[in-house]
Amino acid sequence: MTKQIQLQVSGMSCQSCVKSVTESAMALDGVENVDVSLEGGSVEIAFDESKTDMGSIAEAIEEQGYEVGMFQE
Repeated sequence: MTKQIQLQVSGMSCQSCVKSVTESAMALDGVENVDVSLEGGSVEIAFDESKTDMGSIAEAIEEQGYEVGMFQE
C-alpha cells in the first residue's frame, strides 16, 4: 500500500541539496516519488509501506548531512 508523508528537512540551501535528498530517498526500495521544496524546507515522499518505512527514509536523508524534523502523514 502506498503511503505519503511530508518531512521537514533543514540544511538544504541549493539545487545540489535538492538532488542529494532526492537521490538518497529514491535509492531506497519502495520509494515511488520524492518532491523537495527548497523554499519550504520540506520533502513529500510516496512509498510502499511493505518495502520501507519512515525511519529508513529519514536515516537515508540524514546520512547526506541534513536534519529531518517532524513527520506529517
